[in-house]
Formats: sequence, C-alpha cells, structure tokens
Amino acid sequence: MIEPVKALNIDFNLATGLSTTRESTKRQLSRMKGMYYDEQAFDEKVAKENDPLIYEFYELEVPQTEGDILFGTSIVYPGKVGNEYYMTKGHFHTILETGEVYYCLSGNGYMLMENPEGDWQIEKFAPGQAVYVPPRYAHRSINTGDQPLVTFFSFRADAGHDYGTIETKGYRKLVVEKDGNTEVIDNPKWA
Repeated sequence: MIEPVKALNIDFNLATGLSTTRESTKRQLSRMKGMYYDEQAFDEKVAKENDPLIYEFYELEVPQTEGDILFGTSIVYPGKVGNEYYMTKGHFHTILETGEVYYCLSGNGYMLMENPEGDWQIEKFAPGQAVYVPPRYAHRSINTGDQPLVTFFSFRADAGHDYGTIETKGYRKLVVEKDGNTEVIDNPKWA
C-alpha cells in the first residue's frame, strides 16, 4: 500500500527562485555536451570559464502517483555558447500525454516546444506570464535576457522525464542571437 502524502511546505524566493530549505539540482555547462550547435565554442567555454553553472532547479519530492502534483522552480542563468543562449536540456515526459505549466517569476526568455510529429511552437517568458506546454511536447526554457530566468512549474507527479530522446536527436530549432536580436533558426545538426 502506498503511504498517503502529508501536507508540506517549501519556500521559493519570488525574485531568485532559490530555496533556503532545499538543495537544487545543478547543471554545469559540461553536462550539456551535444546540446549546443557550436561544439568548438562549447569546449572553449567549458575550459576557459571553469565549467559555468547554466541552470538549476528544485523539484518537490512527492510520491510518483497519478493523483499527486510535482512542482518546483527552474533558474536559467544568462549567457551564450557561441550565439546560442543558455537553456535547459529539455525533455519529453515519459507519459507523453502530460501537459505542464510554467509561470515566469522573473527574467525573460522563451519556452521552445516540439512534438514527435514535427510540430513546434515557441512562447515568450516575461514576469507574470504563464506558458502551457501541451501534452506530447518536449520543452526547454531559454534565457534571452541579462538576468536569471526564473519559472515555477507544475505537472502530474507520475509523468517522468525522457531526456534521452533530446540527447539523441536534439531539437529541430535553435534560439540564437543575431545582430542584437533573438531569432529562431533551423538546427543544422537535427537528426
């Protein structure tokens, strides 16, 4: 028998997304190998900048059952690899028919989404805006600003994460800086 979940409380700073009571999961740049198009710029940045922190996130630990809701915050730091903005690795949910909501607390950026059939969407993040990620869509947060992009997310706790598909295939689109503007381009490496 599954033990019922008890009520709990967790703190998240509204400006930084950080918690004073929980440890975050941290993603250094080296853990993003293969995610950026410009591999030479990637290798140089890892070496020259001592493997910078790209993003971190907090996930509330609840039982992974159908009736529970997982939530937390994600903090994507500002920066670029070549002309590509810092971003999360991105994932599908293991239960593909799972939607997810992200609410932007601070910073600016985009949510890049695509489904297995090849449809893609991109939605802007700005403070006070929520982005709904539909079921069947892989999704990644991208920081296009000069401050941390902080979002609060929530989805069904048993949905799981499929990072492997993105690690193998990548995304069809890239979000880059070109002539001082943010642009979405085709990923030349997409397989």
